[in-house]
Amino acid sequence: MTGLSVGPFYWLVVTSTQADSDIYAWPPKLLPAGHLIQNLRDLQARIGLLRVLGNSLLLAGLQTVGALVIALLAGYAFAKFRFRGRSLIFALLLSTLVVPDQVTLVPLFQMMMRFHLIDSYASIVLPGLCVPFAIFLMRQALSSLPDELLDAARVDGAGELRVLVSVVVPVMRPVLAALSVFLFLGSWNQFVWPLITLRNPQHYTLPVALATLHGVESNTDYGAIVAGTALSTVPMMILFLVLQRQFIAGLLAGATKG
Repeated sequence: MTGLSVGPFYWLVVTSTQADSDIYAWPPKLLPAGHLIQNLRDLQARIGLLRVLGNSLLLAGLQTVGALVIALLAGYAFAKFRFRGRSLIFALLLSTLVVPDQVTLVPLFQMMMRFHLIDSYASIVLPGLCVPFAIFLMRQALSSLPDELLDAARVDGAGELRVLVSVVVPVMRPVLAALSVFLFLGSWNQFVWPLITLRNPQHYTLPVALATLHGVESNTDYGAIVAGTALSTVPMMILFLVLQRQFIAGLLAGATKG
């Protein structure tokens, strides 16, 4: 099973170091070659690799941080406050989980046009700030947090914001770490919506920029495309390695909550 998981990734890395002629060779070459730097140079010349990589990092980072903050605030409100229509609002929020993303593309595009946000970073970041699954997950995790812990902080004179920052966030750190990985992964891999709303190549994200390299078969630089694809996995791997312990703790915490 390990071989089945590692095999495709190993083939991706090996292919990213090869020229087009080596990729089509038979029998296939199973060892890395020395063409990686040239493939990356070709990407830089054709799509501005550093620029589109920076665009992806910026947009994914903003979306992840913004979605985490909104999910934490909304989850805290749904879990710890009693207000009229709470159950109905939460049910409506959950109902959006069954709506395919493709259904919302046209009305979302019209909304972005009305606000004159087409071909801007805001058109990518703003629709990704409210993630119903993230709010649901935070609400479920916060529901298990004892009210006595929060009341003790309030008795000591802490306001709601102080309670949230000093009590809730430290306790929920494993859940926030796990959720940040999922949110960053989803934002980093976005393709259809950025392809629709971004028109200036200077604003392209890495997946959209790589898609522009596909042409007729004789003009497609597969070595550069594979090198860019391999490079796109690096930020996700770094994020997972940095948050690995808390990510696993968050998953285990979610699995043991009744």
